[in-house]
Amino acid sequence: MLKLFLWLRYLHKKKIAFLSITAVALSVSLLIAVASLFTSYIHAFKKAAADTMGDVVLTAPIKFAKYPLFIERLEQTSAVKAATAILSAEGLLHLGKGKVRAVQIWGIEPARRAKVTDYKQFLLKQKDSPGEPTFEVRNSRIGGFTGIAVITEPNEKTDEYDFHTIDQMFGQQAVLTTGTVIEDRGQKNLTYDFKRRTISFVIADVVFTGVYDIDKRFIYLPIEELQRRIFPNENEPVADQIQIKLVSGTDTEAALAQIRGAWEVFAAEQLQWAPHLIRYTDIQTSEQMQSKYIAALLQQMGVLLVIFGVVSFSVIVLIFCIFYMIVITRQRDIAIIKSCGAASSSVIFIFVGFGAFVGLVGSGIGAVLGYIFTKNINAMEQWIRILFGLKLWKSSVYMFSRIPNEINWPWASWIVLFAVAAAAIGALIPAIVAARTRPVEILRYE
Repeated sequence: MLKLFLWLRYLHKKKIAFLSITAVALSVSLLIAVASLFTSYIHAFKKAAADTMGDVVLTAPIKFAKYPLFIERLEQTSAVKAATAILSAEGLLHLGKGKVRAVQIWGIEPARRAKVTDYKQFLLKQKDSPGEPTFEVRNSRIGGFTGIAVITEPNEKTDEYDFHTIDQMFGQQAVLTTGTVIEDRGQKNLTYDFKRRTISFVIADVVFTGVYDIDKRFIYLPIEELQRRIFPNENEPVADQIQIKLVSGTDTEAALAQIRGAWEVFAAEQLQWAPHLIRYTDIQTSEQMQSKYIAALLQQMGVLLVIFGVVSFSVIVLIFCIFYMIVITRQRDIAIIKSCGAASSSVIFIFVGFGAFVGLVGSGIGAVLGYIFTKNINAMEQWIRILFGLKLWKSSVYMFSRIPNEINWPWASWIVLFAVAAAAIGALIPAIVAARTRPVEILRYE
């Protein structure tokens, strides 16, 4: 109780101690915000990959047939919950006079894809419908989906899309120009011929994932129709990628081993592929596919935290100066305590404990400030745009329409503990000086 009384007394009498609390609070809030925003961005990047590609992606070196049979075999394993096929191509999209876009074309199975990814929630028109997503349009025409940024770019000032323009595009016709390379095995040598294909489709829905690079590039068509147009001579259904959703709680490495084993058997027995083609089939989790980018982000986060950590080291110096001043001006109190029989270790504990108390209060305030700043950063960014006309966050630059802003509580806990320890360390040397005080010299003339 005596120690707590002295802590509160010093805090009340020495208002400068509040400067230490403020410094700790600002440092903690800054570090929590930086760590949370970086880890939120990385988490959003991983989630976007899983939401658009599934948990595991199998990419073959060449297109392969009989994918429905392979999907059936995959779903019979204990690790796989659902799987869907992708047939990809590239082309030019014509939306009208002067509106031509280079796009990536994916032939998909919309109903199966909705089981593998969160695809349905990205559809502006069908996300709230009770049934499965579909390409169906009136008059038995071909339906297709377009990324939202394919139709219209976000506003430069607000970074928001013109949904009125997008609504007008539903039911409109678009034309894709694509093609395929045909092998011609002549008597003397092998030659390749490019066959141009044109596909007209009606925009049945618009895909808004919130990830600009995806919304800008992709067009989605029925996989059967895309195959019929670019590979008319293929009798079996073909694909070049399988996207897979794992059973919840499944060990990833074990699941990858099961998938690779099923693929090796299927490719050898059903496709009669050579061993080198089977070996060069890429089977990775969506997170592994983005590992280089994620590693670069983690490295940047580490560098920033080190820089801000070094800057925050000034808190220790500040606390040292403030506590040293308290020790010099409160030597009479220290002498009285020691003359009453208090040991030097007790005196040290009083000041080190006071430093930890300052760190605890400051870090608590800092954690609250860091939480408020992080959770409201999108609103703050919007107010900066309104007041100063400055757009700090653009989806075309930073990929996402909104700033990911989830609090990283494990990081926040470590930062708070570090702040408390740093405050205690800052008070250690003044505490030792206080412990060496000799009561007889201080109280001689009292």
